[in-house]
Amino acid sequence: MAVSNQLKNQHIMWRAGFGPMVEDLHRLDDSPPTAFVNALFKASSKPPVYIDVADNFIKGLAMGVDEIGKQSKRDLTPEERKRVREQSKKDIKNLNLTWLNKMIDSKEQLREKMAFFWHGHFASRNLNILYQQQLLDVVRTNALGNFRDLLTGVSKSAAMINFLNNNQNRKDHPNENFAREVMELFTLGRGNYTESDVKEAARAFTGWGAGLNGEFVFRKFQHDDGTKTVLGKTGKLQGEDILDILLNRPETAQFITRKIYRFFVNEQVDENHIRQLSDTFYKSDYDISKLMREIFSSNWFYNESNIGARIKSPIELLAGMQRMLPMELENPEAQLLLQRLLGQLLFYPPNVAGWPGGKNWIDSSSLMLRLRLPKLLYEADELAVSPKDDDDIMMGMKEKNLKQMGKLGGQLIGAQIDWNLYVNKYEKIPREKLMSSIAGNVLQIRSSVADDVIIRHADSSSRNSFIKSATIQLMCTPEYQLC
Repeated sequence: MAVSNQLKNQHIMWRAGFGPMVEDLHRLDDSPPTAFVNALFKASSKPPVYIDVADNFIKGLAMGVDEIGKQSKRDLTPEERKRVREQSKKDIKNLNLTWLNKMIDSKEQLREKMAFFWHGHFASRNLNILYQQQLLDVVRTNALGNFRDLLTGVSKSAAMINFLNNNQNRKDHPNENFAREVMELFTLGRGNYTESDVKEAARAFTGWGAGLNGEFVFRKFQHDDGTKTVLGKTGKLQGEDILDILLNRPETAQFITRKIYRFFVNEQVDENHIRQLSDTFYKSDYDISKLMREIFSSNWFYNESNIGARIKSPIELLAGMQRMLPMELENPEAQLLLQRLLGQLLFYPPNVAGWPGGKNWIDSSSLMLRLRLPKLLYEADELAVSPKDDDDIMMGMKEKNLKQMGKLGGQLIGAQIDWNLYVNKYEKIPREKLMSSIAGNVLQIRSSVADDVIIRHADSSSRNSFIKSATIQLMCTPEYQLC
């Protein structure tokens, strides 16, 4: 069956962004997918604005420009350390919501979606707000640029250096954490290096550290300047040399391309596509934009088998609903609790491998919440649910470290939905075609729930009431979990 122009455009909006904005609905039928692709790249062509939510107290402490900063030469008191921890957690909470709002409202959808992908690829968990927002800036700035620059920026970030213990990587006492993960998770993938390569690379990264305010520091006297051999290359290798060696291997292009394909196209990869795409990626010296444009411009990207084939991540689910139905949340911080309950709290990946995605997003409790969520928002209901006390949901953190990221159950997550633009979209649709029109906008695949079931549970007291309630009913179906 031929895929409609509208469905193709909704597909690109979900994959290269966080779903169609209500303002886009009138264009989905008429504009060719190439127009949406070009618009997405154009809107994301400018460098992003730095997201800075760090409190002045922490900035002053790091930069040494206020009274507390001047005292930073001595050890902080227990009270000062506690204040730093508490303030940083509050700031990371603000960083989470600020970035989520950009995913919802920004016209730079492609940049934010790519940054979201890299956020999971270069997973880092750190309670230092300065480190977190600096790493986010590296990711957002280079999201559509060159993977070489992105890898270098992340590798030299204070967040990653501290998360993977490279501050403790010193001459005669090498720490292998960063060297191992940069090979296994960030570039080559498992099976394309040896234990000897890891040990030798760790020596090359000795002396790489970060200062209090997050700047990269090379500590010369902690660096092992001896001869090393990594992946067949021998010399007095330094950290930058190792990154070049990794990038010069075609396995890196293949590993990154495969991961991008599984995220943006389909978890079931087509090996012919991977070979072609990774070859282009490698020969372009890792031009991310060129790779993504080739994917989104390919006829196979719009194959029916690729549409509605992915389970929305929790962030995609939350952002997508709010793009289709603009709303003011009565309690925005409830989104932090929702992220925890659904298994994806921004800036708190479960480990350095990031979120596994796919069917891992769904279990009995998370699916029930996903199906309830639209009504919870629509009816201003109370979320009287507590997160599981296990490592997957707790993101590997102690409860005391996460309380500031979203309190336990009993929060209202109701929303004031601005229905005007959405309802007006159906102004010229005949009553007998309303149901199919709404379903076509809300779902990427045909619902297994019969139309008469939705109609029976919808509010038919008026045309507008029907549009609103039918939309919510469709968002409560299992098919809405797919994009």
